[in-house]
Amino acid sequence: MPVELKGSCHCGSVKFSVQSSTPVPYQLCVCSICRKVGGVGGSINLGGHSSTLQIEGKENIRVYKAIMNRDTKGQYIASSERNFCSKCSTMLWLYDETWPELIHPFASAIDSPELEVPDTMVCVKLDSKPECVRLPEGKKEVYDNYGPDSIERWHKKHGLYKE
Repeated sequence: MPVELKGSCHCGSVKFSVQSSTPVPYQLCVCSICRKVGGVGGSINLGGHSSTLQIEGKENIRVYKAIMNRDTKGQYIASSERNFCSKCSTMLWLYDETWPELIHPFASAIDSPELEVPDTMVCVKLDSKPECVRLPEGKKEVYDNYGPDSIERWHKKHGLYKE
């Protein structure tokens, strides 16, 4: 059975729930977008079934579409939408129309249940990480770009997928 994730923003203006088959926060992205919108070290996204998303305080949500390859000739606007609280700026979830059945809540916005601690943290986008950003302690896999597994594939590979 999928797990119901319940989350909120810091000020409480937005509350949400979503069913997740991939609830383990195993992958830390340290790209410039995740570091700047998510905080000092980056962001961890979970997976959710977008059709199950329920929101209280929807009027307080705003969307940021990241600028890719900023300040270059190849600059463009990302298709992904980072949803955040307009009052306290808490990052809530990422949605991309490329995969309409999915939504990716930020692990930092989840209030319950207590999220499982993975044995190994997968750290991605190190090609974008400045030296001052430290990776978490403990066992980890690191990748300059993305790792070999999608969120779903990683959960299935580790026997953690919730059908």
